[in-house]
Amino acid sequence: MVRIGETELGEFPLLLAPMEDVSDPPFRALCKRHGADMLYTEFISTEGLIRDAHKSVQKLDIYDYERPIGIQIFGSDLDAMMQSARIVEQAQPEVLDINFGCPVKKVVCKMAGAGILQDIPRMVKLTKAVVDSTSLPVTVKTRLGWDEQSKYIVEVAERLQDVGIHAISIHGRTRKQMYKGEADWSLIAETKNNPRLHIPVFGNGDINSPEKALEYKNRYGVDGIMIGRAAIGYPWIFNEIKHFFKTGEHLAPPSIEERVEAAKEHLRRSLEWKGLKLGVLEMRRHYTNYFRGLPGVKEYRTRLVTTEEPEELNAIMDEIAVAYGGYVEV
Repeated sequence: MVRIGETELGEFPLLLAPMEDVSDPPFRALCKRHGADMLYTEFISTEGLIRDAHKSVQKLDIYDYERPIGIQIFGSDLDAMMQSARIVEQAQPEVLDINFGCPVKKVVCKMAGAGILQDIPRMVKLTKAVVDSTSLPVTVKTRLGWDEQSKYIVEVAERLQDVGIHAISIHGRTRKQMYKGEADWSLIAETKNNPRLHIPVFGNGDINSPEKALEYKNRYGVDGIMIGRAAIGYPWIFNEIKHFFKTGEHLAPPSIEERVEAAKEHLRRSLEWKGLKLGVLEMRRHYTNYFRGLPGVKEYRTRLVTTEEPEELNAIMDEIAVAYGGYVEV
């Protein structure tokens, strides 16, 4: 049984990765329903939290049906990280997660996210400060290293464990790689197999099918898998992986009607949580993924990303359901 603190996650949990502008409550609700064992929020700026910035504070919204859930923060200032840990604790998630993996330039240039991989002693110091500032179990998500010459993840994981983290999720790329090339899980496995490490190690990167999930589970021996991009527009992947683990067989892919219903629910939840303008605007990035692979769908997609009225958006999706009702994925 895999545990983080007092929270039991099952024998081999599947975790939804924290993704900026993706892992919000509307999206998380769909992933939870379709089999995600643990969810994470989008990363939250510690500077934004301590300034009480609306966008940052809103990301603290979590709901009982999402549990267990981790709230993820990022930052580089020691005091801001400590203050944010206390703010997050008031939201009562199961876990507080620190982002030491985001490769985006505007984050890295402030020595936050993956930027901290250039200064491991500071990474350890920041982590200890957060651990000491909260009663919540603290976890970390990070990468193999800054570049090919600094892949110190085995040592880093041990040092972070020594200052009190309860689990670590590792993306199998360096910051320099961004999301290019193939994720290297060999160092994730080496971290897991370190006899001095006793916390759960979750692997992340390139898991996009049940077959690959099973292969990596068996080959690398991790405690669970964190799934990010493959879940965007396809929350069904969690249950598909679980079914394949149990039976060796594939679940039938979601029908057109199921895709449409999921997209409509996602839109409805977005409107409820973000309001009309943002709810419509920020939903646009998802339509391509919900309807990926449908022949000739570009015309509908163009209408979906240029329409502003929810009623019209739902009507367009109903048209898709009718137009592709007999379509079978091959």
